[in-house]
Amino acid sequence: MVGKKGFSPKVYGYYKVEGQKVTRGKKICSRCGRGVFMSDHKDRKTCGKCGLTEFV
Repeated sequence: MVGKKGFSPKVYGYYKVEGQKVTRGKKICSRCGRGVFMSDHKDRKTCGKCGLTEFV
């Protein structure tokens, strides 16, 4: 359903399905909690909601 408001195909990269098991592909923000993922950069992970940055 391309073109629908609120549709993000990138959300499929947040989880990985292996057989009957689902695992998270991205780290969850330790400050915001469940449901908020951190973005991956070359040298850090950043939360888009609260701005928390963890350097790798």
